[in-house]
Amino acid sequence: MIAAKIFSGEKFELESGSHLPELEIAYHTWGDFDPEKNNVIWVCHALTANSNVAEWWPGLFGEDAYFNPRDHFIVCANIIGSCYGTTGPLSVNPASGLPYYGGFPAITVRDMVKAHRLLAKHLGIERIHTVLGGSLGGQQAMEWAIAEPQQIQHAVLIATNAVHSPWGIAFNESQRMALMADETFGLPSADAGAKGLKTARSIAMLSYRNYKTYELTQTDKDREVLDDYRASSYQQYQGQKLVNRFNAYSYWTLSKTMDAHNVGRGREGLEQALGRISARTLVIGISSDVLFPVMEQQFLARCIPGASYVEIDSVYGHDGFLIETGLLAGHIGEFLNKPAKKFEFQGS
Repeated sequence: MIAAKIFSGEKFELESGSHLPELEIAYHTWGDFDPEKNNVIWVCHALTANSNVAEWWPGLFGEDAYFNPRDHFIVCANIIGSCYGTTGPLSVNPASGLPYYGGFPAITVRDMVKAHRLLAKHLGIERIHTVLGGSLGGQQAMEWAIAEPQQIQHAVLIATNAVHSPWGIAFNESQRMALMADETFGLPSADAGAKGLKTARSIAMLSYRNYKTYELTQTDKDREVLDDYRASSYQQYQGQKLVNRFNAYSYWTLSKTMDAHNVGRGREGLEQALGRISARTLVIGISSDVLFPVMEQQFLARCIPGASYVEIDSVYGHDGFLIETGLLAGHIGEFLNKPAKKFEFQGS
């Protein structure tokens, strides 16, 4: 494993028309190129993850996993706007000499992919065997496959969509309302908005899981208790867990990025944009996902030329893309190891 950063001293133009005076990218790599440089696996991470994919996607990535450094050259880059090393709200703005905090410019998925492409060039990568990601990571993988169809050979899109839904935007806005209700949010401090972030994460958990998940995992053994419910303590725990490792300004920024996701923008619509993808594509839906329901993945599979669709049955809802690694590895392995003409459309 190699953890490193690259730095670009040139202005980084953003889709909004604004720019970053400079850009730093944090990334991890594992393994080495094969002789033809045809073994690159590029992972696009989701909302609050980092570039150490072996840390948050074990079972799918690791020494003994399906994607391993013996067979693959694996790359994962931290996204713009995050707080794990790539330029984001906690970075110093060269114009002021102070961190951006709430003044960080709006970032889109296309901006994230533009940074990935810059890193790929830096690493000498001309073609990518497989790009994959779930949720916001899947949005990036999809955007990249549209923007550079000849560079991407295979795409694996998990629990994601072509345009962020009003339902998803509403969840994100509710979380931002929690941030704004924290009187410290907006102050020039890395700790600003911590209470709001804790509440925002609690709201998010309701969309990442579902009724059945909570019924199976958070039901009190003593059904006659009058307070201190297991589900209550779970929400508190999950909220604080994120506060301990993430930042409210990055959370605000990246939630806005998801809201703006629309591969059809400036491309004559969703169907036309998805039709540009030439990579062999596997789309994976999760039966119990209430945030990115399977109809969104089925739409992708219908519109991407030759795409295959599978659906995994999981009680974990949207978080199934991080938890059900055995099922994912099986479907991905089957897809990548079968000739395209023999791989049939599957799923509901």
